Order: sequence, then structure tokens, then C-alpha cells
Amino acid sequence: MKLPRILIAAPSSGSGKTLITCGILQLLKNRGKKAVSFKCGPDFIDPMFHSKVIGMKSRNLDSFFTDRETLRGLMKKNSQGSDLAVVEGVMGYYDGLAGISSKASAWDVAGSTDTPAVLLVNCKGMSVSVIPFIKGFLEYKENSHIKGVIFNQLSPMMYPRMKKMVEEALPVKAMGYVPMVKDCRLESRHLGLVMPDEIHDLRENLNRLAKILEESLDVEALLHLANEAPPIEEELKEEDKMDEPVRIGLAKDEAFCFFYEDNLSLLKEMGACLVPFSPIHDSHLPQDLDGLMLHGGYPELYAGALSENRSMRQNIKEAIEEGLPCIAECGGFMYLHEKMQGQDGEYYDMAGAVPGRVHKRERLTRFGYITLSQGKAFGQEIGEVPSHEFHYYDSENCGEAFLARKPLSQRSWRCIHSSDTLFAGYPHLYYYGNRKLPRAFLEKCRERKKIR
Repeated sequence: MKLPRILIAAPSSGSGKTLITCGILQLLKNRGKKAVSFKCGPDFIDPMFHSKVIGMKSRNLDSFFTDRETLRGLMKKNSQGSDLAVVEGVMGYYDGLAGISSKASAWDVAGSTDTPAVLLVNCKGMSVSVIPFIKGFLEYKENSHIKGVIFNQLSPMMYPRMKKMVEEALPVKAMGYVPMVKDCRLESRHLGLVMPDEIHDLRENLNRLAKILEESLDVEALLHLANEAPPIEEELKEEDKMDEPVRIGLAKDEAFCFFYEDNLSLLKEMGACLVPFSPIHDSHLPQDLDGLMLHGGYPELYAGALSENRSMRQNIKEAIEEGLPCIAECGGFMYLHEKMQGQDGEYYDMAGAVPGRVHKRERLTRFGYITLSQGKAFGQEIGEVPSHEFHYYDSENCGEAFLARKPLSQRSWRCIHSSDTLFAGYPHLYYYGNRKLPRAFLEKCRERKKIR
């Protein structure tokens, strides 16, 4: 498959790559291009933003969760019917596992997918010094994959001179600049909680930025670079589909909104029929369910509304106690507790399927990649499961079924409540990292259907 593609990278977080990547995506959409976007790393929010505000298909690429062949296969699968792919990097270009490795970095994804990278360099306060700065990124690894640079926060008058200096000194092409743009930024609340009444203004701002980028970027050079990417030959291994579909209730509303779309697609391919419902707005679970999924999100912001929906809380507790197979992660796991502290500091009654309370911490409790091991899921040995955690809340009762280990570290802890019918804990799961887990879940759902 010939797939034109580029990766937008930066020297560090906070360099403006999310805003500028969104501007480029909007620019391509305005040109009538059928683009698909990808985000490096374990990120729910940027893909959700790309889909909701820009209206563009967006997925994740993570070289910690999957091997090279699977990563390339996912890129190929998710780019079907697209003219090109734009990949947004994560953190600094070479920043990867444990802060001491380039594994699972944007550089690692660029290499694994043979995607040419464009380095976004913030030029505020720099002129000639930009040259050794870029030179370091080009030479740090034997193959940096960096083929172009974009100068951020640079004046139009300075760009021709900067372009000439850099291209004469370094084997890289300057592909434009981004001037200082006032009143056009993405705040953390936009990337996390985009309300319907905000979307119109955000779209207007992104369209304004896209018009600026049409003038300041060398768009044709970017498209030419994207076309230089080699074909992707790898195919994803197809999963056997179950003889009969199983109905899985999928909690999906403003409180539960963190999904890896690849997870949902894989479940459907395996034979799941996903039935969305809202723990906030619906009074009961959908009828005739064979399984239940509660994902992450922002339950602490809607603790009062979740608690007031007593019929749903009771329905979910009874269903789990009666053996309905259930996967719950992070926010969904919090909801299953007896009580949860809301954002306002008050404690609210929750479903009560997991004993104990959830409380807010002052800082991130556990953050980053982990590998789960030494446990069973739905009664089956499944081996190691690459996962990740990111939460400010903690539980009195995180579970003991699995050992979580930080990569390149001696740190570990026990977590996960696991039984023949329940898998619940803080870790977020990416099913292509270990397909045995979703398969075990669906097999248990099939058993439930036979009983029902």
C-alpha cells in the first residue's frame, strides 16, 4: 500500500506541535484531502479532539504496546481510503520509556513505520543558534528520520534568512514557519473536555490558523516529502470470528469517554455487538447483555449525577454480582467502588461492586507504561499485558490479581481485581498488545449468552 505520510515532531512538550498539527490537518481538510491522523503514544485526548472538532479519523501508534509488524499493519488498516497520514509526535522527539530510553518515542514510531519526520523548532530568542540546535537532533541517532524543519514563532522577515542559513549548513529542508498567532491556542480543557458550544469557536480558530499556515508553510514541500515514504506491505493478522455475536454494553457518555477505537474495532471483528449506554442518563442497562465494559473518562466531574442515578448503579451492581462478564478500567473501575470523592471534595455513592472508596490525590498517583503479569483474566492464563496508567485518584482497594512492573525500573506493585467474570483496575488496556485478553472476555460472554 502506497501511503504518503509525515510525522510532526518537536524537541519537547509544550513546543506547539498539537496546535500546529491540528492546523495542518485543518488545512489539508480545507484543500479537500482525505487525511487520517495518528498520535504517538498512549493518548486518548488528541485523537478524540481530532475526531470531534476537525472531523477526521484519528488513531494511536504505540511501539510499546505492539511490535513493528503490528504497528505497521495498524497504520495500513486505519489509512485505507486516505490520501495521506499525519502523525503527531509525543513529548520530545527522542523521549521514550522511563525517561532514559528512546524506545516508544516519536523517533521509534518514525523508524518503525518508515515515516519522514518534520521537526518543529521554537525560534523565540534564537537565530544562528538554531543551526547547532537542529544539528544535534539530526546527529543524535544514526538515522534521525528528520527530513524537514518548521520554524515556530518566527517573523516573516526573518524566515528567508533562517531558511538559507539552515539549508546551507545542514542536510535538511526548511518547510516554512509559523508566525506569532494571538488568541489561537488549545487549552488543556479543550483537549480534555470539549463542550458542544465550544466546538464552533474552536473550528473557527483552527480555520483561521489553517489560512495562516497556507501562507507561511511550504505545503507542497510537505506533500512531496510525504510522498517519499515507502509502501507499507504488512497486514494485520485476522482474528477468528465467533460463531454467534455477543452483546456488550459499552458505557459511553461525558463521564466515560476514553476509548482506543482500535480496541472497539477488534472486538467487533471478533464478534462483539457493542451497545452504547449512559450511566448518567439511562435508568437501566440495555436488555439482553452478555457482557459489560466501563472505560475511563471523567467520572469525578459527574460524581453527583452518577450517584443520583440509583437505578443504574443498582442495576450494574446486581448484574456484576450475578456473573455478567465485565471489564472496567480507570474511571470505570472508580465507578464500581462503594464511594468516590468528586471534584468538589464530597464523597458520593457509586455502584458498590468493588469494596472501598476512591479519593483524590494532589498529584499523579501512577503514571506511564507498565507490564501486567502473574495473573489470570476471566479464568485464563494470558501472559504479559502491556498497559499504562494515568490518574490523580487512588483507591483503598486496587486489587492483587496482577503484578504491574514499570519498564527499565525496579518499581512494581500489585493491582487488578480479577475473577472468572470480572477484570477491573486502573490500568488502561490496548488489545493489540495482547489479544488473548479480549478473546478471553468474549469467550466468557459467549458462555453467559448460552446460560441466558
